[in-house]
Amino acid sequence: MTFSAQNPTKPSINVNTGTDGITTLTMKQAGKSPEDVDYGDISISSDHESARVQTYWYRGDWNDHTTTFWHELTTDTLNDRVYGGPGRMDVGTIITRLSLKADGADQVSFALTWNYPTCYNYWSEYKDENGKDVTWKNYYATVFEDSADSARYAFKHKSYLYEKTCLFRDSIHSATLDPAVVDAVSSTISVLKSPTVLRLEDGTLYGWEGVLELAGSCEGTCSHVWAYTYALCFLFPELARSIHNTKLRYDTRPDGGLSFRTLLPLGRGIWDSAPCVDGQMATVFHVYREWKISGNDDWLKGHWDTVKKLIAFAWSPDNVDEWDRNGDGVLEGRQHHTLDMELFGPSAWLEGMYLAALKAGAEMADFMGDREAHELYLSLFEKGYRYTKENLFNSEYFIQKINIDDRSCIDHFQCPKYWNGEKNEIKYQVAEGCHIDQLLGQWHSNIIGLGDIFDKEQRKTALKNMVRYLYRPNLRDHVNPWRIYALNDEGGTLLCTYPENVRHPILPINYCDEVWTGVEYSFAGLLISEGMLEEGLRVVRAARARHNGKNRNPWNEFECGSNYARPMSSFALLPIFSGYEFDMPKGHIGFSPILPGDFRCFWSLGKAWGDFVKTAERTSLLLHGGDIALNTVKLGYVTNVQRVLADGKEVPFTLQENVIHLNGVTVTHSLEIFV
Repeated sequence: MTFSAQNPTKPSINVNTGTDGITTLTMKQAGKSPEDVDYGDISISSDHESARVQTYWYRGDWNDHTTTFWHELTTDTLNDRVYGGPGRMDVGTIITRLSLKADGADQVSFALTWNYPTCYNYWSEYKDENGKDVTWKNYYATVFEDSADSARYAFKHKSYLYEKTCLFRDSIHSATLDPAVVDAVSSTISVLKSPTVLRLEDGTLYGWEGVLELAGSCEGTCSHVWAYTYALCFLFPELARSIHNTKLRYDTRPDGGLSFRTLLPLGRGIWDSAPCVDGQMATVFHVYREWKISGNDDWLKGHWDTVKKLIAFAWSPDNVDEWDRNGDGVLEGRQHHTLDMELFGPSAWLEGMYLAALKAGAEMADFMGDREAHELYLSLFEKGYRYTKENLFNSEYFIQKINIDDRSCIDHFQCPKYWNGEKNEIKYQVAEGCHIDQLLGQWHSNIIGLGDIFDKEQRKTALKNMVRYLYRPNLRDHVNPWRIYALNDEGGTLLCTYPENVRHPILPINYCDEVWTGVEYSFAGLLISEGMLEEGLRVVRAARARHNGKNRNPWNEFECGSNYARPMSSFALLPIFSGYEFDMPKGHIGFSPILPGDFRCFWSLGKAWGDFVKTAERTSLLLHGGDIALNTVKLGYVTNVQRVLADGKEVPFTLQENVIHLNGVTVTHSLEIFV
């Protein structure tokens, strides 16, 4: 293993062979002056008994260092070399020796570790009164002293880390699900180990939308992009809550508007942009989600007043965008959203997000004993639900209600750039188009247990026509003047189309001809949760076929940058397939798989995770980590239960319909329910 110290700050290379048998070669990056911050270091280490190092390659001209290294390596004369001080182009090597017999095998472990403790906002400068960058520590630098310390930890816990990793891998991949679903879930969670995310000094998670060559793409844990992600809340719920802690504390304006990007360092101020409807409403029902996952009542209580402000901003007189100025439960004003423009007037897409927030708000208010808020939110929900049913469904699918020939709305909000003077129509609207996210609020609701957001019969019809109008098994004849993420004989699901029987605006909603895996997975999940299994699988398979390793990187689904966050929407396919429900404030969990017969699937909640296994004889909740306290377990397919074992011991229970009452059982290894 070799690294190069090619840096103008002339880093130094050091060797450490500890009593623990770990040999480490470390490159320490020096500052330009003694006052400079600690730039950190990078190490290559091995715990093999034969490990030795060549601290420096030969220093010379032209290609002297490479030629000399190759000669020494191939003639077994690779001995250590030390110079008096650091050089600009230094290279070091760590090497191990193995002698293998024919068909023999052995293992050698290397650890590549780094520790760059000091972080600062290099993409959007923020300096102190002396003109110096305001800095903070990366979280890992508060845990490990340097890169060599990280290596020692890795080797000390190597077996544990490897075994747990394999256990998680096997749990995910042993699911009795379509291979494309398992592939999507297991591949997209790699975003959480990419430069798309970082942790602040106190452990708070911060994310870009994606990654560009020299920096992240679109800063600030964007509330509308990250709203699609479901991997984090189930796998690392404390990190998910940390995002909301930050948003509610630092990004909520006095008037209740939520900035959809968090600025670093924390406390520097609020991003100067209009609040985003879908991000703001998603924050409300995701607070509900995190509360239901964690069972942390105090956490909800601590944020309740701010959550109420977020909801009330819709009709606040201080909301210059007038989302729901008349308080009738219908979004009618100017609405910014994840497609980077404004919608004017009611749309099923953003109205559905509003309705989900109102319904979640009503449930939280009920728990808080806030009767006034509870009744208000329910009243607004019912009005909005009724309006949507009566006005935003065109007999085929849900739409945006707007007259794009009438410029009065853009004049009212002083948005002249939205007027196409040549064609005399408003730009960048969904209008009567068939939009992939028209039922997005229902997708969220189905996962987190909020119930109907749209009329069940109408959405059944809409989903059938959405598949008809949006899904393309082959894109060879599709014209896309936007960014190309799918092409030629590949299949995909478009963002928005305009069927022949409706008006096609000259300049329709942004990105309408593109294909985004992040929204494809949410659409597929909604189809599957609404009983359209084959249609949903078709969408997932097409998305993964475009990232099969031959044509594109299978661990990098890009949108605005690589390693994009939105495709972590795919993780929601697991709770959808398993019919998963959770209510930890009540100690409740439930499963009702949508596939017949034996079933197996990964599950996680709080610190507990493992496998859910259903056979004809019993249902097992297997824990591979953590523990979970349960009062009730709902199994939608059970009518009779013979006995229940918690960690191998029989426990008393009662069965009411398909809910098993356990009266407080903490499970650490397994819960087995015999039918």
